Amino acid sequence: MKKEFRIFRCILVCLAVLSGAACSKEFNPCDFGAVPDGQTLCTRAIQQAIDACAKEGGGTVVFSPGTYLTGSIFLKDKVDLRVDEGVLILGVQKESEYPQIATRVAGIETDWPAALINAQNVAGVKIYGKGTIDGAGSLWWDKYWTMRREYDAKGLRWVVDYDCTRPRLILIYNASDIRLEGLTLQEPGFWTVHICYSTHVTVDGLTIRANLDEKVGPSSDGIDIDSSSDILVQNCDIDCNDDNFCLKAGRDADGLRVNRPAHDIVIRDCIARRGHGLITFGSETSGGIYNVEAYNLKAYGTSTGIRFKSTQGRGGVVRNALIRDLTMHNVREAIKLDYDWYPAYNTVPEPVRKQIEAEGRELPRHWKALMEQVPEEQGTPYIRDITIRNIKAVDSETAISVSGRKNQRAGNFLLENIQIGAKKAGTIKNAENWTFQNVQIETDDGSKVKLENCLNMKGLQ
Repeated sequence: MKKEFRIFRCILVCLAVLSGAACSKEFNPCDFGAVPDGQTLCTRAIQQAIDACAKEGGGTVVFSPGTYLTGSIFLKDKVDLRVDEGVLILGVQKESEYPQIATRVAGIETDWPAALINAQNVAGVKIYGKGTIDGAGSLWWDKYWTMRREYDAKGLRWVVDYDCTRPRLILIYNASDIRLEGLTLQEPGFWTVHICYSTHVTVDGLTIRANLDEKVGPSSDGIDIDSSSDILVQNCDIDCNDDNFCLKAGRDADGLRVNRPAHDIVIRDCIARRGHGLITFGSETSGGIYNVEAYNLKAYGTSTGIRFKSTQGRGGVVRNALIRDLTMHNVREAIKLDYDWYPAYNTVPEPVRKQIEAEGRELPRHWKALMEQVPEEQGTPYIRDITIRNIKAVDSETAISVSGRKNQRAGNFLLENIQIGAKKAGTIKNAENWTFQNVQIETDDGSKVKLENCLNMKGLQ
């Protein structure tokens, strides 16, 4: 595995260097009628600038200082978007300004609102600058919590995230040779940056602030890398209310049908603040996730440090990951693995399923996908061949929490040079072939890591 990562790092160095200098031609939306006063809708003018740029064979769309109120805009081949300091791209709080597109969201292919900024079916695009892109997401946050209360009461927790359509901030979809650089991104209606079905993407130096003061956005993931390859993420700083840096590859029957992995990915030199996971694998694991290196990462108050999550019915293999040189401060759980994550979100309650089937009504495509049952053998996830090295965590609640399955233990883990200070040690359940080398866990209650139904666990003190 070391040789594979060495080769991959060379590829990523080339990827980082080939950022693509911006073309000399510049197009300003103000020349097409944009008024940067934060009140005039500028969607049409910005899109006209993009289209004119593309017609000339490429170039850069640049903005005069000010606030540009806009709905969804769509980039084209070889068209860069430069958002300089003093420029704010502000999402309009009007659902009709985000047209429905065919896409994937939360592991399911479905129709969903376009993002604020879309790089879809394009190549050779750079979105960069020291300015700010703001999704004005509070409208959609309020919409979600209202629907969530109604759906929870009906046993529909598993589908509310899909029925409550909300625009992402930046979508890179079926694209190649894309670069995001330097921007401040804030208040997304849903996920902040979604990289899906794409290749050769570099994300460098983003600051993501997905919360609004003390009001936090539901599902406000930072950067999601979804069934994509040859991805480099570096020098980013994320504060959000869901997974900070996350790897995904499809959900359940639909994800198994698509069967596209996330692979050859490096995440380095980044910071996670509030959020659910410094580095997260899953829960959408159906297409598989492999050849991942994450290093020089820091977590401050993040809910979980290193996180693996999936569930029965999802399937897929997560393998060949090297996670090293991490520091964590005040994370709730330093290392967490769960093969049965969040049943209410992942499982259709049987009484609800029977009621829906008895009604015999035509269901939306995403309802059908979520309700399709996967055979046990195909739907059991497997997490294996993971190296976690040079980790220091202080002020954690739990050092390690692992919950595999009896029919598919989490296997072949190497934990080396680990120092964790926590209130309690935690439990490893349904695991096999783990090796612990120089692992020191100091606990307030004096507890040791408890093993349940584990095989061939070496070196744990």
